[in-house]
Amino acid sequence: MEKLSGNQKKKFVHGVFESIAGRYDVMNSILSFRRHKAWRKFTMKKMQVRPGQTAIDVCCGTCDWTISLAEASQTGKMVGLDFSANMLEVGKRKIEEKNRQQQIELVEGDAMKLPFPDNTFDHATIGFALRNVPDLVQVLKEMKRVVKPGGQVVSLELSKPTSPLFRRIYLFYFQKVLPVLGKLFANSYEQYRWLPESLVSFPDYQELKKLMEEEVGLEVEVYPLTFGITALHLGRKPVE
Repeated sequence: MEKLSGNQKKKFVHGVFESIAGRYDVMNSILSFRRHKAWRKFTMKKMQVRPGQTAIDVCCGTCDWTISLAEASQTGKMVGLDFSANMLEVGKRKIEEKNRQQQIELVEGDAMKLPFPDNTFDHATIGFALRNVPDLVQVLKEMKRVVKPGGQVVSLELSKPTSPLFRRIYLFYFQKVLPVLGKLFANSYEQYRWLPESLVSFPDYQELKKLMEEEVGLEVEVYPLTFGITALHLGRKPVE
């Protein structure tokens, strides 16, 4: 697939997620061997969300992380933001099943320009979506802008193993096997071919940490998970 410009990428990715929304959760479990739930549980433990705190879950998809944040906060206001109406519709049904409608607001919006004032939330999260945005620095800057001083900007994202051998095996799986599984289980070969291609040019976890520190201005802790195939970045907005 040829390299896309920012606007082309935004339009293409939007079409991908609109089309796979109904099968997104099943495919996540299959393709991550159900590890995505353990990764999110680890992240929540490290975040230490306190009762009453607020959060925005950027590119919230079908809202699993949004709901976890709401449960941890108990009473704090949560916002789930995504540009895919179909993904949000799936998330809305989950929120209703959990009876969290009064606590969680869903917003169809742009991660590149969050529709909230500065210093609004205690936490801003983005899960498995940073590699899909047109400009990851812009998105991280927006997340930093809307969290309070001392608040957290958190990314949980696929990464690249540090071991050269394991990295080759890993990329082979993502580039060759994953699209076939997408075809078999979701009838979506082209859509699932995009997901591994989005990872090839994405920074590894060490590069992303440096970028978050130097270009976004966050204090960052990084945790590579499962041999580095996923990484958690905990960014803290400095208190001025």
